[in-house]
Amino acid sequence: MHIARVFEQYRPAFSFEFFPPKTPAGSERLFRTVEELVELAPNAVSVTYGAGGSTKNLTHELVARIRAETSLTVVSHLTCVGASRDETAQILDKYASAGIENIMALRGDPPGGGPAPGARKPAAVAETPIEGEFPYAADLVAFIKNRYPEMGIGVAGFPEGHPATPNRLIEIDHLKAKVDAGADYICTQMFFDNRDFLDFRERCELAGINVPIVAGIMPITSRSGMARMAELAAGSRFPARLLKAVERAETDEYVENVGVHWATEQVMELIDADVAGVHFYTLNKSDATRRIYEYLGVTDSRRLAAVPS
Repeated sequence: MHIARVFEQYRPAFSFEFFPPKTPAGSERLFRTVEELVELAPNAVSVTYGAGGSTKNLTHELVARIRAETSLTVVSHLTCVGASRDETAQILDKYASAGIENIMALRGDPPGGGPAPGARKPAAVAETPIEGEFPYAADLVAFIKNRYPEMGIGVAGFPEGHPATPNRLIEIDHLKAKVDAGADYICTQMFFDNRDFLDFRERCELAGINVPIVAGIMPITSRSGMARMAELAAGSRFPARLLKAVERAETDEYVENVGVHWATEQVMELIDADVAGVHFYTLNKSDATRRIYEYLGVTDSRRLAAVPS
């Protein structure tokens, strides 16, 4: 299904993100996770690239398999780094022939070290133009829209501020350029304070950005995972109340309980604030996401998404 139709039919729309594993055995484990989460009836799922497009073949294989073996709406990531126009055109042609209708267009990360899932770009390279045929994500968006105008396109947003653009006015200008180039929706980096998201959404509206804005949510599941988020997540802020709760937790099992509870509260508040969608960074696991659904009182995304009248 085209992503625009998803947002027309469901509000909020719920989606999950996966990253491609590096081995065939890992691919099989991941597909079992996907099958488990299919039971929650997400409105879409997405599959990431590695740094520098290092896992692009695995991404293509996983996207094609999900499309062929499930009924899920799939969004495949494409990045500017290391991509030529000819190669990108070939990828798009392959996706179109496989019935894949949606792309997440990102600037991407250089080989040798990418961000944590949920952190779209590392601070050092976030808005720096890259050498090659797509200097910015807006250039990739325009290319996709020109070649396949019927494809749905998503782009990244930064509720806590773009790590390489401290001027928040310029940050929104860059985002608007991506939307003006043809983006159909915005999916945000993870955040832990809904006030950041709601302020970001309002500033987008003031700038004339009227596409759906999807909130990126990643539950904390361990202290080490939280430390990695802080190091690689391009400026993510942890509210003091969340830090205090994690500090009280005696083991990582209880840290995960705190993280799932916090994420559930975030989602409930976002639904009440009429968010267009919620995107879960799953880390290729199903437990935390399933628990959030249980705490919300449902086991099916369609029960969470009220169809607009």
